[in-house]
Amino acid sequence: MSEALDDLLDLLDLERIEQDIFRGHSRPTIVPRVFGGQVAAQALVAAGRTAPEDRTAHSLHAYFLRMGDPGAPIVYTVDRIRDGRSFTTRRVVAVQHGQPIFHLSASFQIHEEGLDHQAAMPEAPDPETLPTAAERLPRYAGDPIHPEIVRRMLEARAAVDIRYVGKPPYATIGERREPHSQVWFRTNGKLADDPLLHVCLATYVSDMTLLDSVLLAHGRGGWAVGDVVGASLDHAMWFHRPFRADEWLLYDQESPSAHGGRGLGQARIYTQDGRLAISVIQEGVVRVPHG
Repeated sequence: MSEALDDLLDLLDLERIEQDIFRGHSRPTIVPRVFGGQVAAQALVAAGRTAPEDRTAHSLHAYFLRMGDPGAPIVYTVDRIRDGRSFTTRRVVAVQHGQPIFHLSASFQIHEEGLDHQAAMPEAPDPETLPTAAERLPRYAGDPIHPEIVRRMLEARAAVDIRYVGKPPYATIGERREPHSQVWFRTNGKLADDPLLHVCLATYVSDMTLLDSVLLAHGRGGWAVGDVVGASLDHAMWFHRPFRADEWLLYDQESPSAHGGRGLGQARIYTQDGRLAISVIQEGVVRVPHG
């Protein structure tokens, strides 16, 4: 296991300070606020630790309310909404400096047999044939990305191997493209078999690239490059089938709409053998300067 992955797992190992109250900390990010995927993953950890052991997460719905302060701890309070015969529902509020910064509702289900069909996996190259971030990002240092931003991007993604299929947004500034992108990802090291851990790590990664496709349609580059101001507003995920976050997952993403200072991203995540594991939808603030 890489040191960066070990640090990320430590970040997700929340401190329990009361029966349904947990405390988490943050790690440095590219921008001076708490990374949204981190808050979502930590909130799901808190919810999962209060759910019965025989139930796995099948969905989450979340709102980002305020920017998080990376220098302060985050307190997660869990409300045990319902424990039914098949489903468990939890609500989590993340608080900093006395104010809620994030709200999550999560549902857990016992294993059941039932009808089974799925959308087919789209075509994508073998992830092992694609360049890693460490191989690709330094090529753009200074043009168009400041070398310090490159360093921070590599540091922020050191725990997860993320490989773009095609050019990433920061490599296509001024070039309008179809609002669609693909990345392969997996953790940089093996994980324990705990299903909650794999779901939480996929939640963490899901916030890294989902709104890239919004930028591709307008040739605006990446979130850390150029003049675009962006932030996640809400986030929803449905976990359809078992998967491992330490094995390759294809994140197939698109943006059906951008309007009114907001952009929508939707995606499907597939295992390498073609099983549809997760569906994701997110809307975010996407602002560009006027004048």
